[in-house]
Amino acid sequence: MSDHDPRAGDPRQRAGISRREILASSGAAAFFSGLTGARSAKAQDAAKAEVAWAGPSKQPVALKLNGKPAKLAVEPRVTLLDALRDHLELTGTKRICDRGACGGCTVWLDGLPINSCMTLAIDAEGRSVTTIEGLSQGKELHPVQQAFVEEDALQCGFCTPGMVMSCAALLAHNKSPSDAEIKEAVAGNLCRCGTYPHVFSACRKAAGQ
Repeated sequence: MSDHDPRAGDPRQRAGISRREILASSGAAAFFSGLTGARSAKAQDAAKAEVAWAGPSKQPVALKLNGKPAKLAVEPRVTLLDALRDHLELTGTKRICDRGACGGCTVWLDGLPINSCMTLAIDAEGRSVTTIEGLSQGKELHPVQQAFVEEDALQCGFCTPGMVMSCAALLAHNKSPSDAEIKEAVAGNLCRCGTYPHVFSACRKAAGQ
């Protein structure tokens, strides 16, 4: 009787795996793959059901602008920056880079600073928008605006509205910020004239420091 085992050359047998086990595991994998695919399809259907399509025609947008109700009609592609400047004639908010890199277009949306060039106007529906024009009360400047004047925190002035909005937003939530917190608040605001030290001084002065 030969000592040679005909199964010795079969790697599946050497590993202790039978043909039946391989078929069983393959079937299980296919089964669970089918379940995953079914769940994925259901998730995609649910996501599609939640999408609210708008356009391409103009869409009505109602919001609270600087404390007062405002209505306009814009195409869905129109940014909040364009809506403010071109449709509502609030040109204090500046267009500089138009790609969310400089902060010149900073406004508040529900009290928080955002880049209006990166926000669609229709996303402001039913929300509160505050621009640089809305900070002052008549002829009385906001403390941050007044401090910017007194501390000479502007040169060309293009970045100033965004800087003021960022600093004012900081003080609205933090009455006594540290230098590090002030720097973090305006980290998204680019000043090509380099007036940062005066901006920091103005923010500290507005905070009563």
